[in-house]
Amino acid sequence: MAFHPQTIPLLLFLLLIAPFSDGCGITVYWGQNGFEGTLREACDTGLNKYVAVAFLTTFGSGQAPLPNLVGHCDPPSGTCSVFADQIRYCQTLGIKVLLSLGGAVGSYGISSTDDANQVANYLCTTFLADNSGGPLGDAALDGVDFDIEYPTSTLHWDDLATTIAAYSTPERKIYLSAAPQCVIPDRNLDAAIKTGLFDYVWVQFYNNPPCDYSGGADSLIASWNEWSALLPPGNELFLGLPAAPGAAGSGYVEPEKLKTEILPVIRNSANYGGVMLWNRYNDLSSGYSQQIVGDVCPAAGKFRDLLISQVA
Repeated sequence: MAFHPQTIPLLLFLLLIAPFSDGCGITVYWGQNGFEGTLREACDTGLNKYVAVAFLTTFGSGQAPLPNLVGHCDPPSGTCSVFADQIRYCQTLGIKVLLSLGGAVGSYGISSTDDANQVANYLCTTFLADNSGGPLGDAALDGVDFDIEYPTSTLHWDDLATTIAAYSTPERKIYLSAAPQCVIPDRNLDAAIKTGLFDYVWVQFYNNPPCDYSGGADSLIASWNEWSALLPPGNELFLGLPAAPGAAGSGYVEPEKLKTEILPVIRNSANYGGVMLWNRYNDLSSGYSQQIVGDVCPAAGKFRDLLISQVA
């Protein structure tokens, strides 16, 4: 059955939003490799629901905050402001763009509750407010991601999350996400996650052999179930994976094994949110997200295929 030509614009719009219409999707980290393409290109794939801009690597304890977008721009010289238009473009596609704090390399930590308040104020006025004129220009990002791996202090991350969340209003919600290690409890983010303030928790099921795919699907699924039970109501849980064999020291799952051994099981969790991939560069080289997207959100994938067939 073919649709009337007048309905085609509506169908094309529905096709655009189909991957995001059922509450699950793919998250990708962008910003740590100059050969991964632009932020706009990452959004134009139509595969990602969330993009975490990585990383703000220096902050806290009185330090001047500094992002590090490897190979893309030089924050001190102001060249990263070019991404403001790209951030807004991604947002027009329905993609949430978050600033990721921390990472595996950097100088960051929160020394006290007062320090948490100061850092939260900086983040909210510099990266989350319109016309802020911060390192990424005058675009307002959608929220903050906590990828806290090697901080100078393991304390006060709950204070930082609480203070950032307090900046949300009914008109302007600030989203929070966290990327803990799959080992429970996470040594840095356990208290923060237990606040229930994180909309999305994309657990790193890699570089942790006891709970990643190194031990096979059973150990990974057992860890997933623990995380699913641990999260407060309303928090969405994502399966964090390397997007290529060389993207992490352990935990890579071949796409077919992910689709047959893992996703059919974890999608049954009430708080299932989707898959997080590290990172855009590796995904670009492997095509990982393209191979799995239809199984991450199968309902959306079927809807998309139906629309394509009818428009064609």
